[in-house]
Amino acid sequence: MDLPVAPPAFDATTGPGRRPRADPGADIGAGCGLLLLESLAMVVVLGLWFLSGFDLDPAGTPAADPLWKYLVAVGGVGVLAVVAAVVAARAGAVVTVATQTVMAVLACVVIVGGAAAQSHQDQLCRDRPAASGCGGGG
Repeated sequence: MDLPVAPPAFDATTGPGRRPRADPGADIGAGCGLLLLESLAMVVVLGLWFLSGFDLDPAGTPAADPLWKYLVAVGGVGVLAVVAAVVAARAGAVVTVATQTVMAVLACVVIVGGAAAQSHQDQLCRDRPAASGCGGGG
């Protein structure tokens, strides 16, 4: 004898209900660790840019490298922060999401500010090639 099959009962394991959160200790550790590593990467990138214009020759006037390629590296750090924030959001790691969002915003601020400064320097060097920091002397 074949019995009729009832539709499945309400399944509370899926849907828009409360989602499980990640372990708080691991969440805080991952958030702080990623924040430290990404901050270190940004400091190294911008430090390399600073050192490109540093010269011990007192007779010379060194000009720093253009900032554009360094801003690309900072953008790479920002993209990694966004990816880490998305992965952390899917895992329910709230602290990591917050720290990675802060790092992504910081990367955006550095990129916008650096692009504005380098654009201003490029315009200055087009108008007056002999200006300080333009490579033409000054």
